[in-house]
Amino acid sequence: MENFTDLKYILDGFLFVFSGVLVMWMAAGFAMLEAGLTRAKNNATVLTKNVALFAISCIMYYFVGYELMYGEGNAFMGAIGLVSMETAPDASYPKASDFFFQVMFVATAASVVSGTIAERMKLWPFLIFTVFLSGVIYPLQGHWTWGGTSLGGVIEGFSDFAGSTIVHSVGGWAALAGVLILGARKGKYGKDGSVRPIPGSSLPLATLGTFILWMGWFGFNGGSQLALGSKGDIDGIALVVADTNMAAVSGAVMAALLTQFIYKKVDLTMVLNGALAGLVSCTAGPDLGMMVAFIEGIVGGALVVFAVPLWDKLKIDDPVGALSVHLVAGIWGTLAVGIFNPEVTFMAQLKGVVVIGAFVFIVSFIIWKILDIIMGIRVDEETEVDGLDIHETGLEAYPEFKK
Repeated sequence: MENFTDLKYILDGFLFVFSGVLVMWMAAGFAMLEAGLTRAKNNATVLTKNVALFAISCIMYYFVGYELMYGEGNAFMGAIGLVSMETAPDASYPKASDFFFQVMFVATAASVVSGTIAERMKLWPFLIFTVFLSGVIYPLQGHWTWGGTSLGGVIEGFSDFAGSTIVHSVGGWAALAGVLILGARKGKYGKDGSVRPIPGSSLPLATLGTFILWMGWFGFNGGSQLALGSKGDIDGIALVVADTNMAAVSGAVMAALLTQFIYKKVDLTMVLNGALAGLVSCTAGPDLGMMVAFIEGIVGGALVVFAVPLWDKLKIDDPVGALSVHLVAGIWGTLAVGIFNPEVTFMAQLKGVVVIGAFVFIVSFIIWKILDIIMGIRVDEETEVDGLDIHETGLEAYPEFKK
């Protein structure tokens, strides 16, 4: 029996470590996707943000966030203090492996914000906001959900397997609050309401980034099974991974078909975001079966195709489509659990979406506004025209091609 316990401890810990490595690889996916869908003159800044936000998220989650999320506190917040890596004698996995897996999710939420505000926000206000997002905002709502308090029963019954809302929509709400204050890129919208497309620098890079994210998602959702020490656990992980892939492929195909029907051409950027929307859509319930994943992906892929132009009609400029993928599809995926899982009610899911969304949006808006007042969050017009790279980082991503 002791050997069996040791084996379970080893396998559960390995799942966290291996899945965490896969999710960490998503940071590269976000970096490549954002670099590919933004202009070359801003690529060095985009890449700097992605490396820095990952580092800041990990540091803040260690010093503040993990205990605030999982520590013993009250219904609103956990404990305040440094997380201990000491494993309890009766634990089924190493404490450090859980921290490593969990911290990767925090960085994912911050990456969503990075793409939405790209090409016109100053570097340091964004990084300061990341401190608050990873250290306070994300852990607090995580305490109400994965921390198990349900905010004193306010969101009782809310279910989110791997974070359609808890991770992806949280990043989306924080990004939306920032972009409303930031405004659109120069020249994006005409005075007559027309929308001017601003092509990115590299569709191959964007495609590479999407496939990296797709691969990392198997760790994101599969690792959220949280155990590998039994036949039931590996059965569950296998189903989750298969469902995750099904949602991605159905989202991509749906986006391709819709763009062909609407625009008479297949839009690669929509296909990429369709796959990602499918992935986000199934993240709240990737254990519900492949047919459910197929439906979630189909709807997620369709939502992206309609949401991207809708944001433009509202003059909300999102260079990479992150609001459509992570916020809109995240909401849909969370509500879908209330439709397809008989053990979860739709109202519980809706209440969770509203409560978490309102909290994250309001607090993020206040922080963005304070940063804007104190230091200004938008670059000046000259910097935006020249490109952020020269002024913000002193480097250019592709100096040989400078005109």
